[in-house]
Amino acid sequence: MKALKEWATVVKALENGNQTVLLRKGGILETASGFRVEAAKFALFPTYEHQDNASLKSQYYGYLADARENQPREGYNTVTSIAEVVEERDISSIEKLEQLSHFHIWSDFYIVERMNWMPSKPMKAVFLRTYRISPTEIPVLPDYHGCKSWIELNVNPEAGKAVLTDAELESQLEEFRSIVN
Repeated sequence: MKALKEWATVVKALENGNQTVLLRKGGILETASGFRVEAAKFALFPTYEHQDNASLKSQYYGYLADARENQPREGYNTVTSIAEVVEERDISSIEKLEQLSHFHIWSDFYIVERMNWMPSKPMKAVFLRTYRISPTEIPVLPDYHGCKSWIELNVNPEAGKAVLTDAELESQLEEFRSIVN
């Protein structure tokens, strides 16, 4: 199964319903192509590098503290959720990104910093439906390292339980569409 490498703090926010939209430009190894969605449904592979309080809205600092205190044992990672792409859009306007602020936990500072990185490339806004699954411990292979967004995991997790109800998701999706269209 494909897996998206994402900050552990963001994975926690997705699992708790505090985030439904990912904003991505791609990793350092993806500068030529920018970020691309490689799978309609994928595992969320928590990462623990590059996270800091300055990149988060203050009400989510606890997610970072939790991620730092509860890292998986050395040589392993734990997958606790999968996500399904509901919709994706390219965003080039900082104004539209500002309107999407309540769909994610990143600080305004971080969003501007990401927009300024590879300025010719748009930001990819990906609206997700997240499902919690039973924790699955995975050995971290050498292929998983590096600044790339996607990896291939040798797991097939169960379907999982949706974080948001259909009505909650539809309400947020409607608002998302009104901003990005």
